[in-house]
Amino acid sequence: MEHIVDLSRAQFALTALYHWLFVPLTLGLSFIIAIMETIYVKTGNKEWKKLTRFWMTLFGINFAIGLATGIIMEFEFGTNWSNYSWIVGDIFGAPLAIEGLMAFFLESTFFAIMFFGWDKVSKKTHLLSTWLVAIGSNLSALWILVANGWMQHPVGMKFNVDRARFEMENFFNVLFNPIAVSKFLHTISSGYVMGSLFVVGISSWYLLKKKDILFAKRSIIVASSFGLLVSIFLIFTGDQSAHLVALRQPTKLAAMEGLYNGDRREGIVAIGQLNPEKKIGDNKNTFLWDIKIPYALSFLGFRNINAFVPGIDNLVYGDKKMGIESAQNKIKKGKIAIKSLLQYKNAKQANDELQAKSALKTFRKYQNYMGYGYLKSPKDIIPPVAITFYSFHIMVGLGTWFLILFLFVLYFSMVGKIQTKRLLLKLALFSIPLGYLAGEVGWIVAEVGRQPWAIQGMLPTSLATSHLSDNSVIITLALFTILFTALLIAEIKIMLTQIKLGVEGE
Repeated sequence: MEHIVDLSRAQFALTALYHWLFVPLTLGLSFIIAIMETIYVKTGNKEWKKLTRFWMTLFGINFAIGLATGIIMEFEFGTNWSNYSWIVGDIFGAPLAIEGLMAFFLESTFFAIMFFGWDKVSKKTHLLSTWLVAIGSNLSALWILVANGWMQHPVGMKFNVDRARFEMENFFNVLFNPIAVSKFLHTISSGYVMGSLFVVGISSWYLLKKKDILFAKRSIIVASSFGLLVSIFLIFTGDQSAHLVALRQPTKLAAMEGLYNGDRREGIVAIGQLNPEKKIGDNKNTFLWDIKIPYALSFLGFRNINAFVPGIDNLVYGDKKMGIESAQNKIKKGKIAIKSLLQYKNAKQANDELQAKSALKTFRKYQNYMGYGYLKSPKDIIPPVAITFYSFHIMVGLGTWFLILFLFVLYFSMVGKIQTKRLLLKLALFSIPLGYLAGEVGWIVAEVGRQPWAIQGMLPTSLATSHLSDNSVIITLALFTILFTALLIAEIKIMLTQIKLGVEGE
């Protein structure tokens, strides 16, 4: 059973990580294209039309190839995670269905007009289509992230004891789930940063090659302006996201910061190296070396410099003084919930209404702990610390670098010296892969940091998989690896060919 869980997780992680190589560029580039076309329609300058069409071609390549991974990822909920789909499909399926029916169809329909309708519709109609594609792509992200946000913080549902599944009780609680809203804003802003990095980086390559100079300068000004604004917004959304993690997912926060023994006025580790020999409950140092910002974690996490931030040991073993319940106690309550649910089912089958009522009362008392009843050890509540910690700090460090990069690129562009700053242009070019890295490690923080839960506190990942043979998943994992790698190579080759052709190329 453990093998199938690990294999299914590996396959879904592979699909998600490859999918996220395409999505952020779609999110960011769509709005940059819309801004460029708006300038063209307002000014009537055909050079802006050339700019728009060039970046639109690259957008089209990315959009077309990115579809494959997204479709496969949604199918995997049925193939590899059928237990998950059964238990929470009533809630999780609703936003995904809306995404397909509303956002994806909107995006796909107007994509055709945007891409092929230049000489077939009026300027304003074409511009409207371009904006609707941008809005549609972001609406797609909204509904997918509503579903994901619910996994991080399940709300608006009830547990149906007769069918043994969670069912939606309040759609608007699911939609306006604060973690879903925060995750949506942070994710789309990271996509905008990626789109801006892409345009600035490719335009920098043109300036380094002294090719299509006017085109490159104009593209850089639009993209760096957009990138600077959304980078600032990204910091605010990231701060809010971390605040909600502190409130709703304390084990994730503890792993993100490598915090074992919590305290008041806790600081943030700006940079450090974890001690690989450190274990839960021992007295070894957490870090081989670190640089801390005093009091910052208490303030940013709880908006109170004196707030107590629980660490891994506090969460596993409990802390009566701070009112933190031990994981062992939660597991005991979870086992009571599971046992009482089984007693309820048996009593219902035996038509013993009195016993059923008593068992149901017990279950309702402990139902919020039910997921813990399936864990083997109290230490299982803690996600992998090292990968969560390093991923989080890489993400934050790269986000800071992108803000600095956009600031300098925009400044030198405005004063007319960008073409002479070859080192800055090279840094901008080589920051394109760093943008993708930042997005990938961000998702690693979100998903690895949530373990061992498929649904936070409710459904362990180990119970969410389908009943498949190891060989079935191994074969599809190998095939998907080959397919996704081929798609990625194809995208890179087609894009490089188009970029080398330049703005005048077909």
